[in-house]
Amino acid sequence: MLDPKVFLDLIKSQGIHFSTGVPDSLLKDFCACIVDSGSDIIAANEGGAVALAAGHHLATGEIPFVYMQNSGFGNIINPLTSLIDPEVYSIPMLIMVGWRGEPGVKDEPQHIKQGRINEALIEALEVRHDILSSDIEEAQSQVETAVSYMQSNQAPYILLVRKDTFAPYKMQNLPQVPDYEMNREDAVKEILNKLSDQDVVVSTTGKTSREVFEKRAADHLGHQRDFLTVGCMGHASQIALGIALAKQERKVFCLDGDGAFIMHMGSAGIIADQKPKNYYHIVINNGAHDSVGGQPTIGFNLDLEKIASGCGYQSSFSVKTKAELAGIWNEFIAAKGPVFLEIKTKKGARKDLGRPTIKPIDNKIDFMNNLK
Repeated sequence: MLDPKVFLDLIKSQGIHFSTGVPDSLLKDFCACIVDSGSDIIAANEGGAVALAAGHHLATGEIPFVYMQNSGFGNIINPLTSLIDPEVYSIPMLIMVGWRGEPGVKDEPQHIKQGRINEALIEALEVRHDILSSDIEEAQSQVETAVSYMQSNQAPYILLVRKDTFAPYKMQNLPQVPDYEMNREDAVKEILNKLSDQDVVVSTTGKTSREVFEKRAADHLGHQRDFLTVGCMGHASQIALGIALAKQERKVFCLDGDGAFIMHMGSAGIIADQKPKNYYHIVINNGAHDSVGGQPTIGFNLDLEKIASGCGYQSSFSVKTKAELAGIWNEFIAAKGPVFLEIKTKKGARKDLGRPTIKPIDNKIDFMNNLK
């Protein structure tokens, strides 16, 4: 395994000092090391990271470094082909991609196809790539080859990273955040306990959907009222909007996360513009990318309540305790939508948190039958 600190020093020794990206579970140890270095910007989404890195190159002439999970690779196809490609602006950039769903490696359903087509997709984009070795000497040779290629061709280069390539690393410089009363799972339980049998839930990807699933199972209830979004981070709110517009007799609750909300924040404007009276947007803000290692978001630096109001939500609320949540709940659900609610929580999840035991396709079928 590669020591994250040693590998980071290796990259810097090649003149690569600027880094940005979106945290990934396979890269979480390396991402934690980058955060500790103090030279990193966690981007809103992967495409934005590529554009940010391109700006750094334009200003300095240096090769920047970008990291991401392959589930977010689709967000960079446009800037890869229309911004940094040699046939456009010809911008060199070292891009590290965590290879979820690698063929032959057990993974979750949402990663299987992306993992299977990963190399073919990179090749179709005509981007030079290599699979990063877990041996430091070979990895050094690979990085040197990549830098030489980028300098000679003024083009991007991708390093695919397999599971367990990096050795464990514990983040040292943890950001100081408020110790709120609830964690995300507490908030999920409080919300689900208050909903009726006719209410519809769309939960964002990651641990939020896992906690919704486990709460329903613990209550010996089915999952037909919940669309458990297992992939496409940042898009749960638009899925919920599509449902709310088509099923105006049902209240639709989107359980979102701060990282997901920030990733495609423009969606809030579309929701407000459509004015769905039955739409209830709940962002559980723990200031972290909790499902992929706990790296910080800018969630606690934003006034999400004001952002929602500014976008045009009919009402918006922000709470940080169970008592505050209980105190505004009746007003929240009585308000004409779209309505926005931020629940501030601490980060962290149970180590024994399970995963949905039903297939996504079965969840879809049950959910659609319930909507009928």
